[in-house]
Amino acid sequence: MGNITLKEYDKSYEAAWDRFVLAESINGTFLQTRNFLNYHPGGRFEDNSLMFMKGNNIIAVIPANIVRNGGKKKLISHMGSTFGGIVLGRSYKKIDETDAVLSELDDYLTSNRFAQISLKMTSRLYTEMESELLDYLLFLHNFKSACEIGYAVDFFHYNPDISSNFNASRRRGYKNSLKKELRYKLLVTDSEVAQFYAVLVDNMKKFRTQPLHTLEELLEFKNFRLKQNVSFYGVYFEDTIIAGSMVFLFGKKVFHTQYLATNQDKLSLYPSEFLYMKLIETAKEQEFEKISFGTSTLEHGKILNKSLAQFKEGFGTFEYVNRTYTKIL
Repeated sequence: MGNITLKEYDKSYEAAWDRFVLAESINGTFLQTRNFLNYHPGGRFEDNSLMFMKGNNIIAVIPANIVRNGGKKKLISHMGSTFGGIVLGRSYKKIDETDAVLSELDDYLTSNRFAQISLKMTSRLYTEMESELLDYLLFLHNFKSACEIGYAVDFFHYNPDISSNFNASRRRGYKNSLKKELRYKLLVTDSEVAQFYAVLVDNMKKFRTQPLHTLEELLEFKNFRLKQNVSFYGVYFEDTIIAGSMVFLFGKKVFHTQYLATNQDKLSLYPSEFLYMKLIETAKEQEFEKISFGTSTLEHGKILNKSLAQFKEGFGTFEYVNRTYTKIL
């Protein structure tokens, strides 16, 4: 369809981009808005986001940046967000227009001499409408897919007696946690969030990794940029925080635990079982459809963290996948 054109994003389209992602797409979330992506300081990423236009209307966008390696350049779903990929307009979820978007993308990649493209799509867990047509057409355009597996609770299929959904081990752990005088609360002040962040950093250090965000960025989310989309929760023992979570709120659809952290020296208190139970209760009370506990993989899905996956399985979860589509050019 020759009437679809591709444009590189520039700041003059910021409001139109965000309106399209949040109000007009089938698979956009606040994670693909410029409001969210702009929290990154200039120069951290070489932005190369793309827009697909039909006349003056945006029909699809790709939040993306360039990675350069040995003289070759790759177009990558924006590394400043959990999801990037192709965000498609609900009015344009048709064969001809979706195929034309991918054809325009192919031509752009070739003419600009990209060596590779990698698109991390929004999981179906968060989408307003199904996107199987997009998956199929990516296959036809010779993209290869890889998966990460995650775990979530769907309250529509969940027994209202929450702990009855747990397996014996998680139920036992939760009952043991009730004997330890643990306390769960919403973290309201910046100092409380800073205490949680210290637990998070120490937790991830033991697994030889680190948070994607700085403390300053989390506080900026909380106080300004994402006031309606982020919450923090903590578990306390004797007035000291020993576990906690940063939660992203996707409307009333998904209560997503972006970070979960536990003081590894306090595992005998069963703080993880206590935290998971309380987060499930909170999501249910706030009338979310689902609560997500995130993925349980490493190396972009190539390695399954089996013990973590089985731990999450124990709360009566279901599995979902995050798909990444890659093409070598």
